[in-house]
Amino acid sequence: MFSAEDHDFMQRALALAERGLYTTTPNPRVGCLLVRDGLILGEGFTQPAGQNHAEIEALHDARIAGYDTRGATAYVTLEPCSHFGRTPPCVTALIEAGVARVVAAMEDPNPLVSGKGLAVLRDAGIEVRCGLLEKEARELNIGFVSRMTRRRPWVRAKLAASLDGQSALPGGESQWITGEAARRDAHAWRARACAILTGIGTVRADDPLLNVRHVDTPRQPQRIILDSRLEISLDAKLVKTASLGAPVLIVHARPNEPAEEELRERGCELLLLPNAEGRVDLAALMAELGRRGINELHVEAGGKLNGALLHAACIDEMLVYLAPSLLGRAEPMIELAAPATLGERWKLVFREVEMVGEDLRILARLASDLNEGSN
Repeated sequence: MFSAEDHDFMQRALALAERGLYTTTPNPRVGCLLVRDGLILGEGFTQPAGQNHAEIEALHDARIAGYDTRGATAYVTLEPCSHFGRTPPCVTALIEAGVARVVAAMEDPNPLVSGKGLAVLRDAGIEVRCGLLEKEARELNIGFVSRMTRRRPWVRAKLAASLDGQSALPGGESQWITGEAARRDAHAWRARACAILTGIGTVRADDPLLNVRHVDTPRQPQRIILDSRLEISLDAKLVKTASLGAPVLIVHARPNEPAEEELRERGCELLLLPNAEGRVDLAALMAELGRRGINELHVEAGGKLNGALLHAACIDEMLVYLAPSLLGRAEPMIELAAPATLGERWKLVFREVEMVGEDLRILARLASDLNEGSN
């Protein structure tokens, strides 16, 4: 169905899409290549929200180079859009440009598109093929797929621990269990996320900034703190930088008007989301973040919150950095009650295992309908 040339050009389109890894949110990361007779006429990737999609960038690139795009093949990593959003439909631009063939890696999971774009192209007499390197395209936009199909972000929990699974000493000291290379690598994962979440326990213990520092990025993810009782100090770095850097959202479970007023004055946003036990309703929070356009949520928290998120089915995969050291009985990276039998244990699938500096990095995924399709 697809030629070796088709595979090569789609690989190039995927590489273009990766160039939008840190910038396209809440839109998907998409790359497009225009080719005729083996010659690349134009290429592009989706720009920040409100700006050109990949197809428009590729058409513009071809025009600047003086190429006529009639009869060309468009290789695009996601079905071209067929609806008016912040920008006009890309299918219209491709039809007007006279392309003869469109090869898409996957259908757009957005209900506003979901096959409609491909149908419009076919109705215009354009040859359409879909499904080339679909797995790779899906992985690149795993957060967007999650938000479109489950109405919640893809949640990745980053964990750093000793080889025996301990994340901190009993007194809370955790800096630094892993080496510099692992910390730098972890910031690259922070950068691709739309938001970073932590709990009040981590804020008290580490006073983090939760920003991206060790890699270049054109934007900073939003910072989210779970603080049921609004106990965060006004001197915390996150509060002090709320009006200066990336936005800070504090999610709480109990009204506290004096604290809320003081935090708002410092630039924080407050969100009240209680559950029946007087804690933050984690499932409701994920739904709210989905409504806000958060595709990928990066969690950097302590064992207690990690365990609560896991029990609430709010973690999709774990990014684990294991250091070549032992801490003994200290603070576990995830607090979980022991199962009654081995058959009831939490089961994971290793997606990637590799060395990062002196540490071992493991990307492990929990089973779900969404990620089963991407294995």
